[in-house]
Amino acid sequence: MRKNPPLALAASALLLAAGLAAAPAHAGKTLDAVKQRGSVKCGVTNGVAGFSAPDTQGHWSGLDVDSCRAIAAAVLGDAAKVEFVPLNAQQRFAALQAGEVDILARNTTWNLTRDASLGLSFTTINYYDGQGFLVPKKLKVTSAKQLKGATVCTQAGTTNERNVAEWSKAQGVPVKTVVFESFEASFKAFFSGRCQAFTTDTSALAGLRNKEAPNPDDYVILPELISKEPLAPAVKRGDDEWFAIAKWVPNALIEAEELGITQANVDPLRADSKDPAQQRLLGTGDDLGKLLGLDKDWSYRAIKAVGNYGEMFERNVGAKSTLKLPRGANNLWNKGGLLYALPVK
Repeated sequence: MRKNPPLALAASALLLAAGLAAAPAHAGKTLDAVKQRGSVKCGVTNGVAGFSAPDTQGHWSGLDVDSCRAIAAAVLGDAAKVEFVPLNAQQRFAALQAGEVDILARNTTWNLTRDASLGLSFTTINYYDGQGFLVPKKLKVTSAKQLKGATVCTQAGTTNERNVAEWSKAQGVPVKTVVFESFEASFKAFFSGRCQAFTTDTSALAGLRNKEAPNPDDYVILPELISKEPLAPAVKRGDDEWFAIAKWVPNALIEAEELGITQANVDPLRADSKDPAQQRLLGTGDDLGKLLGLDKDWSYRAIKAVGNYGEMFERNVGAKSTLKLPRGANNLWNKGGLLYALPVK
């Protein structure tokens, strides 16, 4: 009997690969649990302006909060179907590992140790940050290298604590770190004069100076960044289907900005766009939702609920927020930043 020629075998392999690629995703236990419960449990901070913080009526807002609302809109059809679970730095990973939350969106740094040893998977970086120092202007300090012998307040159980120790050793600038169990206790101690400097991610420093300082003009953020802090949500390892959803929803919001889709024009474009890339995000083109265990409108609902990434940024931490942080590294790749959406196709 004549054997299949190499070209025939290659064609068969391509057909098999195409068939596997088009196969619908199995729902997964987390997605099943979310649908049965009717809400997404989202682990957030106890309150960091711009990322996740409740107002006096208990209404949560922030970049991480919007990320969770986008997932709820994609999965459950309603951005309001989120249960926000405040967690401190020491609680956050244990809560995710125990299944107390479905996703941890708590301005958490993605690094090798956490990625490889904590039984979790980071999804998509939603903010490129770096650690810095906040000091009173009266100290007349203009550089972190002038902090020799200073006391520095920070929170225990964070990358901030280790980063300042490593920076101190590498730069030959000895400092005395004073750690506190909670974020609130650490910055309140600083503003009360317990420490000469406070260190955390610069985005949080801007929020603290604007919202917590007795007089914001009395404090300055020093120019040096002493670390890289790529912040990303994370999910419990072992549920690939939920991981895919938690990864592709925020990625779709970045691609929406690249393609010019906004919260305001999402419906007109859905009716009239002839662009295949826009159509895929708007639910009028290829049905990619079935590959995630979702329906065709998953990304359309997420964009309609919270806008694209740029809108989220401006509203929560950018020009339209109290923080007024520049886009910088968090701009799109074609505008000088680091955000580069994986293609939704």
